[in-house]
Parts: sequence; C-alpha cells; structure tokens
Amino acid sequence: MSISLTHLALHVRDLDACVEFFQSYAGMRLVHQRISDGNRIVWLAEPNKESEFVLVILPGGPGRNQSSSDFSHLGFALGSRTAVDHIAERAQTEGILEWEPREEPYPVGYYCGIKDPDGNFVEFSYGQPLGPGAVQKEP
Repeated sequence: MSISLTHLALHVRDLDACVEFFQSYAGMRLVHQRISDGNRIVWLAEPNKESEFVLVILPGGPGRNQSSSDFSHLGFALGSRTAVDHIAERAQTEGILEWEPREEPYPVGYYCGIKDPDGNFVEFSYGQPLGPGAVQKEP
C-alpha cells in the first residue's frame, strides 16, 4: 500500500489574516482558491512543493485559544539559527512570540514558537532531521 500525507486543513476565524500570516512568516504561496457554499477556500504551499503538501485554510472556524502547556503546532524548518532568531525578533515586536528561541536535544534542535492569527502555535526550527538545515545523527 502506498500512502502520503498531502494536506492539513485549518478552519479559522479570519481567513485573510491567516493567509497573510503564512505567506509572510512561512513564505507559502497561494496555489489554489475557490468559492464553496459562498466561502472562499485557499490552498497554500511552499514554492515548488505544490504537488507534495498544501495547507488548506477554510473560513468560519471558532478560533483557538491554545494554552501554553498545549504543544500542538505546525512546524517549519529554517536554514539557520539566525533565521530562527529573526522570526522570533519579528514575532516579539508583533506581540505573538510564544516560545523564546531555545535549544533542545536532538532531534528537536533550535526553535521558537509563535501564534498565528487564529491562535495556533507555529514552530520555526533549525537542526531537526527534516527540511532545510536538516541534521542527521548516527543511531
């Protein structure tokens, strides 16, 4: 059997604010949009990865007030510790920094966490075994 994770759908309060957030912070691009039952539905993807994985943003959600002890999150890999620091500095200025940059043992690496406009935690990391800046350790 062949299986592949292709998308994650988020039902959000403010579609436009969330789309702008993921475009601005995560560099995602709008790759598809449509109107369904009078609602705009948006697909976002990393450049050149549109056929691998998309983030679907749907309007009309209840919002999310995630507690600081709830570590549910979306994770994005960055190419350097400096890039993580820049995201954290920007998020601090905008009042949305949730987790200060910190280093954790492999495979977690260096990361920070911020809140998207709907209240979801979003992690930006460097040094995990996935994505840009991937680090592979011997077993």
